[in-house]
Amino acid sequence: MATQHRAAGTAADNGARATAPEAGPRVLRGLVGMLSANAAALSANRVLSIALPWFVLTTTGSVGKTGLVAFCQIVPYVISQALAGPIIDRIGPKRISVAGDLLSTAAMAAAPLLYLTGNLPFGVLLALLAVVGVADGPANGAKGLFVPSATRAARVPIERGTGLSAAVERTATTVGPALAGVVVTAFGSLYALWITAALFAVSALIVSTTLTDPVPEPHETPVEESGGYLSQLRQGAAFLRDAKLLRSIVLMLAVTNLLDQAFMSVLLPVWAKESGNGAAAIGLVVSVFAATSIIAALVAAGVAERLPRRTVYLIGFALGGLPRFAAMALDAPLWLVLTVLAVGGLGSGFVNPIVGAVTYELIPTPLLGRVKTLAQAVTWAGIPFGGLLGAGLVTLTGTSTALWIVGGLYLVAIALPGMSREWSGMRKQTVSEPSTIDAADDMAGSGPASAAARALPHEEPSVHAAA
Repeated sequence: MATQHRAAGTAADNGARATAPEAGPRVLRGLVGMLSANAAALSANRVLSIALPWFVLTTTGSVGKTGLVAFCQIVPYVISQALAGPIIDRIGPKRISVAGDLLSTAAMAAAPLLYLTGNLPFGVLLALLAVVGVADGPANGAKGLFVPSATRAARVPIERGTGLSAAVERTATTVGPALAGVVVTAFGSLYALWITAALFAVSALIVSTTLTDPVPEPHETPVEESGGYLSQLRQGAAFLRDAKLLRSIVLMLAVTNLLDQAFMSVLLPVWAKESGNGAAAIGLVVSVFAATSIIAALVAAGVAERLPRRTVYLIGFALGGLPRFAAMALDAPLWLVLTVLAVGGLGSGFVNPIVGAVTYELIPTPLLGRVKTLAQAVTWAGIPFGGLLGAGLVTLTGTSTALWIVGGLYLVAIALPGMSREWSGMRKQTVSEPSTIDAADDMAGSGPASAAARALPHEEPSVHAAA
């Protein structure tokens, strides 16, 4: 099965699949629904990330238990998302998204109910969090699969869909914790858990009423579903392995996510303390970077399809990477650090729409579930270790040197793959160019080697049954 996807993966490196708007009526319902559902689910996660640790700390008084709760949610999240792809492809992302959100709703509603009745031991709370992680990983992965079909139905470029999605994600990252802080301060952390459950329920309602499962594009054909779950999981892994550009993007994101986590969880707080700027500086740094990145993502949604992709990627990540580490390592005044972060946010905000668009274009619609969810899980894999990396570097080298090391690694992680030959495949393909599938067939030939291209046989596209 790995051989079947090698030619398709290689063809994907030669250019993205055609994405020109199709003729027909413009339907915005799916795009609005997708963005709204993501806003609700992501806000639920961000509220939970603030409210839950505070709830555990105030009810148990244990720092160790407080640190354990995030681990018990994130690890099941990553594992379940990595394993869910074949199931999403088989039964459709709509059912998976709705079922996952409803299960998260039930688990989060159960926590405050059990606490109020005196039946919430710490072990039960951890079990409920594990349920949320197991349910939310596939649900969030499934929501991402609606982006290509929703943007096609709205007759807008894929970069607009990914740009708006990035803006929604960054807005939820900014507004969610602020909402949690207000609710926890005014009413208590228990009410924030109720809000989390309600947001998951809203997401399930939006998906169930506004979205339908994506179908292959006209130039695509469905995957021949042979073998069971493990065979299909290997299909996704084989495609991810053999598509050099996609693999390179995923590995780059895995490294930068690891380094970003080291920065956020250790380097930034330590810098704030040692520089004398205090805890307020942490909030300023995060808020300024997030605010400008939201603005940039919205701008990118409108203009990114006209920009050279690799150039935007290199400039955006260069602005958002090393300069912030350098400014802090050089003990620059706070106003200058915030200026650097503001510029970095603008650069970073342009990157996600570009990278997201390329990722969607490289993966055939019938394989989106098993490839995209696996790719997302890989990009998250290093996050739990980011704090350990940051703490180890600060302990061994000091804060300033640790900032330079992480900043240097960040620069290498973005520049090394970005300058490689296969990243020329970031260019946008036109409808007159061969599609991923057709190119795979041309490369494979008509003899025995053509089996490498027949993972996507030439048949009429099948339609997922709507939930």
